[in-house]
Amino acid sequence: MGSDLFGSFAEATCAALVIGNSIGLTGGWDAMVFPVVVSAVGIVVCMLCSFIATHISPVKSEAGVETALKVQLISTTVLMIPSVILAAKAFLPNSFDLKATVGNDMVTLTPIEAALCVIMGAIGGLTIGLITEYYTSHTYKPVRELADACKTGAATNMIYGIALGYKSVIIPVIVLASVIYGSFSLCDMYGVSLAAIGFLSNLATGLTIDVYGPVCDNAGGIAEMAELEPYVRDKTDALDAAGNTTAAIGKGFAIGSAALVSLALFGAFVTRIRNASAEAGAEELFLNGVNMLEPLTFAFLIIGGMIPFAFAAMTMKSVGLAAMEMVMEVQRQFDEKPHLLDENPTERPDYDACIAISTKASLREMVPPATMVILTPLLTGIFFGVNAVSGLLVGSLIASVQLAISMSNSGGAWDNAKKYIEKAAPDSDLQGKGSDIHKAAVVGDTVGDPFKDTSGPALNIVMKLMAVLSLVFADTFYAFNNGGGIFNL
Repeated sequence: MGSDLFGSFAEATCAALVIGNSIGLTGGWDAMVFPVVVSAVGIVVCMLCSFIATHISPVKSEAGVETALKVQLISTTVLMIPSVILAAKAFLPNSFDLKATVGNDMVTLTPIEAALCVIMGAIGGLTIGLITEYYTSHTYKPVRELADACKTGAATNMIYGIALGYKSVIIPVIVLASVIYGSFSLCDMYGVSLAAIGFLSNLATGLTIDVYGPVCDNAGGIAEMAELEPYVRDKTDALDAAGNTTAAIGKGFAIGSAALVSLALFGAFVTRIRNASAEAGAEELFLNGVNMLEPLTFAFLIIGGMIPFAFAAMTMKSVGLAAMEMVMEVQRQFDEKPHLLDENPTERPDYDACIAISTKASLREMVPPATMVILTPLLTGIFFGVNAVSGLLVGSLIASVQLAISMSNSGGAWDNAKKYIEKAAPDSDLQGKGSDIHKAAVVGDTVGDPFKDTSGPALNIVMKLMAVLSLVFADTFYAFNNGGGIFNL
């Protein structure tokens, strides 16, 4: 996730620089590099806010872990608002012009309008992060309802978990739509790219929160393997539960920012095609925007919507195949070395064989889905032209956002529902660890792992990689029959 968030940040900055390439004519160099300035301001803000958790209000109990991490997110977002306004007034002129993405008009912008786009992105990111926490933390009602669903077996747990994921899409999508509309109305497509940068303006804090989860998870694994006292495992489990929630928040940030970045890159693609057609002296393509009612564009809109589902299916199946190999290897070792099951085993398991299975499968099984994502926009642009690529990018963006959010949140909720049950006492309503209710929760958690750790987050790459490749190869696509492709339909 860390590399994904860094990638989103770099791509949002590049999209802003490409779309705003005409700003330098009236605003000068300072106005051109304003997207980079926002990044720099974010680093300083995150550094200052880190003292809240370390010196001003350090964690004193298990219950305070999630609160401390949440305070970091909120404080950095709040402090970014005045910081961005001051940076905009310092680096941007009183007014500057930008060529509109649609039409030949010049849009006149002010520093406050540019700052508002960044602020909308920052507040939108925080909102999606908090909504993600609500749906994935066992502090709140949705995950507790999911834990209750385990009382009647694994099937009802699965039904509730999938429904929870679908329901968790509603507010984040409305937030994204509002940010896109507001930022586009203020500063055209340049505003969308600034909003994407605003989403990740507190990237340093977001990465810290995201990395926290795996560190706690691995600490718990070490404590168990080293056979430390049970209270040590209890502490690491409490930290890990907070880590699962923070990881889900990080995924929420990543998915939301990836959607805005993909839209900004799509705007940059349209700008590149317009410039290429204007330089060639031919009819300027996309002068009045992309017409989704063109038969070819609409056909590839449907195909683009299919791509995330095909990708998710391939990656989920890959996890299943690797898991089957792992289970067979473990069973083989138990059959050949039965003393491994003793309370104090005298033989050592072959850990290397299991590690080899997972690493080889991860590399081998990613080839087909990666090839599909890379070749689809390239072949579409070369054979069918730029209108088809436009439909493909929009379709994949719309479907990827919904699917990624639902899969990530379902997986996080299943994991924390299991941990919530494990914390319960044996004589309580949920009966605690080892009960049939717990076994039902483990089934959900097993399904949830590829949801939240494989397919869900990887859909961010689907959105962005297709858009980046289309932007990079825009001139190549235009070279085939002036953007009509080899088939020139």
